[in-house]
Amino acid sequence: MLFDTHTHINDEAFDADLPAVLDRARAAGVAQMVVVGVDRATIERVFPIIDQHKHIYGAIGWNPEDAIDMTEDDFQMIKQQLSHPGIVALGEIGLDYHWDKSPKSVQHQIFRRQIRLAKDAGLPLIIHDREATEDVARILREEHAETVGGVMHCYSDNWEWAQQFIDLNFYISFGGPLTFKNASLQRETAEQIPLEHLLIETDCPFLSPHPFRGKRNEPARVRLVAEKLAEIKGLTLEQIAQITTENAMRCFRINTATENS
Repeated sequence: MLFDTHTHINDEAFDADLPAVLDRARAAGVAQMVVVGVDRATIERVFPIIDQHKHIYGAIGWNPEDAIDMTEDDFQMIKQQLSHPGIVALGEIGLDYHWDKSPKSVQHQIFRRQIRLAKDAGLPLIIHDREATEDVARILREEHAETVGGVMHCYSDNWEWAQQFIDLNFYISFGGPLTFKNASLQRETAEQIPLEHLLIETDCPFLSPHPFRGKRNEPARVRLVAEKLAEIKGLTLEQIAQITTENAMRCFRINTATENS
């Protein structure tokens, strides 16, 4: 059974057919997933989903692109909601230097503050890193994020950086881009990462894997990511499914006590 460690099934893209999307996920062998909220609107949409579905877990945090919009009320809302039994991580948070909306200094402040909040709550982090790897790694080290660890979400950097994140107690998660024809760097990196540090995800509705690139992504397609990872590692799909699911359970500290009913 597969575990999609990063979905946005709370996105408006799924408003019309979420039950069918979840049915297709189950049919594809996706037994568990995490739904991620990244601003006030999407965070609020996490809770009805995780309250209704026992094996869908939540992660909430403020995304770096919109760091400049985060208010004290938003921060306090996240802090209060972290105690919900279905919340298994704080994220996605991090740095994004691709977009110009939020100044780097503001992103750094919001990133550090949320790392400290995760440490206070004892929750792992889900990290968004776009064109900011050096600063992401530095801030994680300076804030001692290794005490909670977490996930480098939708990883697209090289093995040398991956080693540093693994040393900081982070798992490396691959999504649809691993299947793209031009993704030689991701495949080379995935080949070198130890099995015990690998996770899989869709980041749906974004980054649909080949041959669905450019179409709306959905959790069922994490199977295509798992198949590519199995090919890279010289393992069966069943072996990769078991390994990545066990890793996800360990990363998010999921057991019978944390399963929301």
